[in-house]
Amino acid sequence: MVIEFILNNKRIVLDVNAEMRLIDLLRSSYKLTGAKLGCLSGVCGACIVLYNGEAVKSCLIPAFRIGGSTVVTIEGFAETDEYCDIVAGLTSTGMEGCLYCRAGKILTIESLLAKNSRPTRHEILAGFDGIKCRCTEPDSLVDTVMAIIAIRQRRLYGRS
Repeated sequence: MVIEFILNNKRIVLDVNAEMRLIDLLRSSYKLTGAKLGCLSGVCGACIVLYNGEAVKSCLIPAFRIGGSTVVTIEGFAETDEYCDIVAGLTSTGMEGCLYCRAGKILTIESLLAKNSRPTRHEILAGFDGIKCRCTEPDSLVDTVMAIIAIRQRRLYGRS
């Protein structure tokens, strides 16, 4: 099956097995390994990518569904100012996270803030419900997202 989609701001035309998963396509065809092979059943969140702007688990997306879509991996997102805001916030609060969940958390933060630039504590915690890594306490996560919001506000508007 031939599919066409945007991957990290590049137009891709590819002949793939329709049942191949997005995670496998990214890792095998493009050597984009930021999305981790975790549970492969949508439970852990290690494979999160941005799919049409939403944080999704790439292990659950078959190749036939990505035709006409936009996919951004952590490698592509790392080239943005928004990524720099998030990393600065993670560093400033000491919430580096483990390598297992870091990319998923970064992309989840971006998806959350793209929809709501000032989420509540409840909205932040709900946004991370699909990531099962235990390296971060909920209060630390909320504090970090609030720090990222302040950093982004300063960058965009010169204020917090």
